[in-house]
Amino acid sequence: MVLFLGYVAKFLVGYAALTIYFYMLSLVVLKAAFVARGLASYITLVACALYGVFASIVLTLVGKQQIAQWAVARAFHYSMYYTTGIQFVVDDPNNVLNTTRPAVFIGNHQTELDVLMLGAIFPKYCSVTAKAQLKRVPFLGWFMSLSGTIFIDRKNSKDARSAMDGAASEIKVKRQSVYMFPEGTRSYTKEPTLLPFKKGAFHLAVQSGVPIVPVVVANYSHILYIKGLVFKSGKIPVKVLAPISTTNLTPADVDELTQSTYELMHRELLSLTEKARGQPIAVPASLNGSSTAKSTAVDSRK
Repeated sequence: MVLFLGYVAKFLVGYAALTIYFYMLSLVVLKAAFVARGLASYITLVACALYGVFASIVLTLVGKQQIAQWAVARAFHYSMYYTTGIQFVVDDPNNVLNTTRPAVFIGNHQTELDVLMLGAIFPKYCSVTAKAQLKRVPFLGWFMSLSGTIFIDRKNSKDARSAMDGAASEIKVKRQSVYMFPEGTRSYTKEPTLLPFKKGAFHLAVQSGVPIVPVVVANYSHILYIKGLVFKSGKIPVKVLAPISTTNLTPADVDELTQSTYELMHRELLSLTEKARGQPIAVPASLNGSSTAKSTAVDSRK
């Protein structure tokens, strides 16, 4: 055991030295910052994941499992700020994060850095979603189960609606919110744009009878752009929009709900990116004069 701890200590010292070296080198070679912040990000992620396993076990034992992912998210948010100098600045004018529960939170998905974004905005009593098959994966599946992840069973399902049945039931019973990325994958875009939305999150909200809360993150390719080996420090604005009620909606309304929410978020994405970059951005012709989602503040705890 002592020998093992010795190897771990040597590894950490070497890792820290290498990270500091690349940070120092970035003063001369700008691209070195990409490597430095990449190294800092990965070691921070590993450390927070280990903390997450411990925190999830403790919180589960004391009956607070539903805030496990919030606790881990906050730890990552603060530690990542000190190791990389990157901060997501959240604008939540209606205090939605603290007053709307349960809900289906949705956001645009740009890069791996969105893990840090979740650390900044993740509300209490919220979890991510994951494929039910991941329950059986050692360590990862155990952590997800311990921390209250909402699992979606796509096995033998024919469409997005049927795949969400189990998750909708859990949201109603546990009053647990979920956070989903309707684009389905990272966009890695340099300019502010959204990939087409998948309908799963909207079916889930309608089936659960809970509001959809759009969360929009400015395009941050000026901070992180993997193809260009750009990884800088800086602040990235995030806007929490007013909840969109799904009361009295049916599966037949999901297509329109998906489209109107897409347009609403795209407009906000352009506005936030202008703020982040300090320069105007042209609005696509397809968004001029188009309809937007009807949004009203919702306190689902009433």
